[in-house]
Amino acid sequence: MNQMQQMLMQAQRMQRELQKAHEALEQKEFVVEKAGLVKVTLTGDRKVKSLEITPDALTADDAEMIQDTIVAAINEALEQIQEANDKIDEEITGRKGGMGF
Repeated sequence: MNQMQQMLMQAQRMQRELQKAHEALEQKEFVVEKAGLVKVTLTGDRKVKSLEITPDALTADDAEMIQDTIVAAINEALEQIQEANDKIDEEITGRKGGMGF
């Protein structure tokens, strides 16, 4: 087998590993709790699975703070998902961003 065929086989193997790892990531849950007021759970495919608001936080005066806290929690969970995605790419391909396919 020549060197080009070996490289192609290795690239195909890496691509299969990436696909499998990314599929597993989509099933993983990322939970972020903020200020004891809100808790969000997102799945690795960037979908909000649940949102919990502490009953003590539910006063009209605190609405803007709660909204800001929810946004911050969701953004943090999205960052965690991206970091997990980057880690998968880096572990399998040796660089962030995967193989560039």
